[in-house]
Amino acid sequence: MTVTSAGPRRARGGGPAHRLYSVVVFVLLASLDNVAIGLVPPLYGPIAEAFAVSGRLLGLVTAVSFLVSAVAAVGWAYVGDRTNRKPLLMVGTLLWAAGTGGSALAGGYLTFLAAQLVAAVGLGAVGSVGFSVVTDLISPTRRGLVMSFWGLSQGVGTLAGTLVGGLLGATDWRRPFLVLTGVGLAATVAYLFTYDIRRGQSEPELTHALDAGAEYDYRISRADLPRILGRRTNRWLILQGLTAQAAFGSLVWLPVLFAERAEAQGYSESTAVVVGSVFATLFQLGGVLSIVGGLIGDAVQRRNPGGRALVAAVGILAALPFYLVLFLVPVSIDVPDDGSTGAVIGAILSSVFTEPSVGLSLLTAVVALALTSANSPNWFALIADVNPPEHRGTVYSLGNLVNGVGRAAGNGLVGVAFQGLRAAFPPPLNFAVGLAAFQLFFIPTGVMYWLASRTSPADIENVHDLLHIRADRL
Repeated sequence: MTVTSAGPRRARGGGPAHRLYSVVVFVLLASLDNVAIGLVPPLYGPIAEAFAVSGRLLGLVTAVSFLVSAVAAVGWAYVGDRTNRKPLLMVGTLLWAAGTGGSALAGGYLTFLAAQLVAAVGLGAVGSVGFSVVTDLISPTRRGLVMSFWGLSQGVGTLAGTLVGGLLGATDWRRPFLVLTGVGLAATVAYLFTYDIRRGQSEPELTHALDAGAEYDYRISRADLPRILGRRTNRWLILQGLTAQAAFGSLVWLPVLFAERAEAQGYSESTAVVVGSVFATLFQLGGVLSIVGGLIGDAVQRRNPGGRALVAAVGILAALPFYLVLFLVPVSIDVPDDGSTGAVIGAILSSVFTEPSVGLSLLTAVVALALTSANSPNWFALIADVNPPEHRGTVYSLGNLVNGVGRAAGNGLVGVAFQGLRAAFPPPLNFAVGLAAFQLFFIPTGVMYWLASRTSPADIENVHDLLHIRADRL
């Protein structure tokens, strides 16, 4: 472990309004980077047609982007755990805005791929460095609740990307990329006015020393990496992402499943794109209940040191049967073909109450997403609980790297599975069976969370002891 030679650095501002503004900016940016991620899948058809390539090559763009973003996040996070984090976040935001703008201007598949990879590099900074910053604003007793908003913002961002892509891009696939580029540039300006958050300022063990003017100057070094991986809870938290994200990664095909169902019922491609985007958005509304998962995690953790991991394990495993019902129960779609976007949306919303298959599917989806959403806030909170402040961004990025591998595998391999299943199950049934099969990856995920519930109490206690020792030295 190293200690910087710089003296105490005072944060500018820091009043309640300034802190609130800063939290809002960071949460919104976590949402925007997921808007960028969710923008492409609803537009696979129009983009593939514009570039005269197969839909599978567009799926490859998403899969590779997930992986590149996750790899870049490790580098961003390590630098962020050693230096001032604010400039890194601004540079990362500018990069993904530039890549998104380049995607809109691309004249061919390879140019589009290159632009998406530039955006992916920038996105890696927003998640990993932003996570480190936000954990320094949250007390341990409220980590589950606040991190549920952080995770919820990412889920809402993915939904918004799906919806914006499908609605704005139904007639011109380039338009949503241009709109998001402008929003990204505005977000960079918003960063300029955020509060300079001090590392470790949320830790009760450090409060007295920091209030007295001391500075927590511990920074990560390469020698710390074996210690990070030596914490047993870290290993389970990182590895669970491989199987969890294989399942979650397959869900980016949800708009395609419902678009295929619409086309199979005789609707035009433009109407089917809107139908797929709106159905996918509605069916993922259960993610809003991640707030409940965070609250339950906080409550159980106060009584049981392994409580957060147990809550995540139960949620993940209990959701599995609901996912199977969601994908395998047929849905009857009744919307005006080639009608206006508003008319199609209105018809879909009405069918929730008038068409039993739609209502049942929506209810099933909300329950499934509500249960699996307990994973996100408790994963975030556990990373903060079992690691000292200067390790959190790097641990998050390592977990995110494995998440990216799992998500890329889920996103890419499910496309291969759809093609393999096509001989036995004609579209759209091949999509439904493939998606249902990929949700079985949640089983080992739940088991790893249960194992984390066994190891996390000792790791949390070790961090408390370490911070007490350091507080006495400051």
